[in-house]
Amino acid sequence: MSYVLNLRCVLCGRTHSTKVPYTCPECGEDGILDVQYEYSAVRGKLNRKVLTQRSEFSHWRYRELLPIDNDAILPRLQVGWTPTYQDDALARHVGIRTLHIKDDGRNPTGSLKDRASAVGAARALSEGNRVICCASTGNAASSSAGMASSLGLRSVIFVPQRAPEPKLAQLLIFGATVFRVQGAYEDAFRLSQQACQRWGWYNRNCAINPYLIEGKKTVGFEIAEQLGWVPPEWVAVSIGDGCTIAGAWKAFREFRELGLINRTPRMLGVQATGAAPVTNAFQSGKPLCPVTANTIADSIAVGVPRNWRKAVLAVRESGGAMVNVTDAEILDAMRYTGRLSGIFAEPAAAASVAGLKRAVSEGIVPEQSSALVVITGSGLKDIRAAQQAVSAPFDLAADGHGLQEALQEQGLVPAK
Repeated sequence: MSYVLNLRCVLCGRTHSTKVPYTCPECGEDGILDVQYEYSAVRGKLNRKVLTQRSEFSHWRYRELLPIDNDAILPRLQVGWTPTYQDDALARHVGIRTLHIKDDGRNPTGSLKDRASAVGAARALSEGNRVICCASTGNAASSSAGMASSLGLRSVIFVPQRAPEPKLAQLLIFGATVFRVQGAYEDAFRLSQQACQRWGWYNRNCAINPYLIEGKKTVGFEIAEQLGWVPPEWVAVSIGDGCTIAGAWKAFREFRELGLINRTPRMLGVQATGAAPVTNAFQSGKPLCPVTANTIADSIAVGVPRNWRKAVLAVRESGGAMVNVTDAEILDAMRYTGRLSGIFAEPAAAASVAGLKRAVSEGIVPEQSSALVVITGSGLKDIRAAQQAVSAPFDLAADGHGLQEALQEQGLVPAK
């Protein structure tokens, strides 16, 4: 880790050496750490000219700002450099001047979590650890298992009872040892923490492992580079544990620090109404108060987010805002995002679109702004939720009887 300087606690501000395992020794589990880099040294190695000459189109192209040794063995799967589209039809529906979509459902296991898991798997291997463990509502688990298997490592995963079947299928296909906990995400997290401590496994829980958020921040690097070094005025990200929005904001801060961009966007944090403890903390200015999560968006159904301080700080530092959206708004966003953009977003991913639409309607985000929504996961991850968002197909007789009537009902052919 040639450019990593130290670790700084976001709670007490103390700095620690990289020998500290996961959280601040002084503050305990609440002392989430942040990786600090020697930016003066990075500045001469990472700039626009250097990046235009690089042929590595994955998140490893930003290796100077990742906590990976130069000789580290990396997962074979290509992570990052997912497409960013401008979508005028969706922009009109949301009510904003310019809208881009960053489709991270195109990552190897179908979600943005691959960015963190790739860093975690590489670090586990370099540390000589053969087993990776985490708790997850689904996406972090499947990405962790996929990255582990690509490096010949084992994975042990704890998921809550509500984890969608497609995500469980992924885990099992990747050879993970899966424990479906008869409880909530918080129960699965507690058990995974205990298992890591007891058996010395690599702890892939992004909420407390400071190195994993470094992988997530690469989504922000890509947004800046893919948009010609001119970030949008707003970036909308859904929030569960808080790691993704914190990582994306850190990327924009670091690129501004290095002179690659001249300004940073405002971050729009989006939570589900039934799981909004980070929004409550942001709006009240008080410490987080746990809630019982109740939302269709399982990937952000987190009642006790561990990284809430970084998330709140990201939104505040950026001059951004936070909004909540109902499950009905999320399902509606799944429908119109797919219909207008051709992108199939899982509920948590569609929440960012729904949140932007709400923020525009409430005057939080001006209609003349430019914005980008991060699609954090593919809709194929949660087919059951997708089926709630759409109507059933037409059942058609083998002889085609009723075909014309159905087409007329859909306005596809003229009425007789």
